[in-house]
Amino acid sequence: MDTFTTTALLAVFLGGLAGAGLFLLVVAIRGVPVRAQAGPGRLERWLRDVMGWRGAIALVLGAIALAATGWVVAGVGVTLLALGWSSLGGSAAERRAMSRLDGLAVWTESLRDTIAGAVGLEQAIPASLRVAAPTIRGPLENLVGRLHTRVPMPDALRRFADELNDPSADLIIAALIINARLRGPGLRDLLGALSESVREELDMRRRVSAERRSTRRSVQIVVGISVGLALGMGIFNRGYVHVYDRPVGQAVLVLVGALYAAGFLWLRKLANFDSPERLLAVPFGQPGAGGDAEWGGAR
Repeated sequence: MDTFTTTALLAVFLGGLAGAGLFLLVVAIRGVPVRAQAGPGRLERWLRDVMGWRGAIALVLGAIALAATGWVVAGVGVTLLALGWSSLGGSAAERRAMSRLDGLAVWTESLRDTIAGAVGLEQAIPASLRVAAPTIRGPLENLVGRLHTRVPMPDALRRFADELNDPSADLIIAALIINARLRGPGLRDLLGALSESVREELDMRRRVSAERRSTRRSVQIVVGISVGLALGMGIFNRGYVHVYDRPVGQAVLVLVGALYAAGFLWLRKLANFDSPERLLAVPFGQPGAGGDAEWGGAR
């Protein structure tokens, strides 16, 4: 490509990045409406990250890399790397899982303490909403709403379990379903034991996460040095890497970036916890969800 074409493409790309950066800055200032019915999904969380401060910073870094090197691949790669920097090694997913476990433990302890005051389960669940963590507040609000509309307690609890979609939560909710049907004693002691079990699992995950922290830090250092060295040569030693200015060189950079991305995805997969099968595995409303089959994979 001649100099004029390269300059024109660079100007168009920088203009698009500037416009997108201004848009993300406005969205970050005004905020994104939060859906109250349920927790955000993976795509929704990613969109919130993109349309926020992280997305604006990533675009600025990508524009700087593009302007400094003249490589479109470098600009796009730095932008994507900045967006996914905090999730290298799956640390973000681990933090969300541990936060949900902590919220479940607090909620279970709140139910136990409320029931200890000779309060029924129908009154204890709405009262526990006041101390619910944000990670479970949405599904818990839906549960309280169903109870207010006279949905049977077992059915409302089954839907609550499906919205949480967590094996640890299934153990707690299964105990509540059994108590709602049989009205037997001992629920307070059982909830206390279940909350201790959740706390033990949370402590285990925190210890594992602490042991992995040094590995993640090493990965970030290696990635930072590799990317920084490549950008440094593109800026300060242009003659050594001038071959990448051509389309074939950009295609090679795309291949290198794809290999880095594959390594990141593999690292995140290795960092994921293997969740056990849910006790209440069959979603409510599907065949086999009611009666004796409602415990799903427990059999």
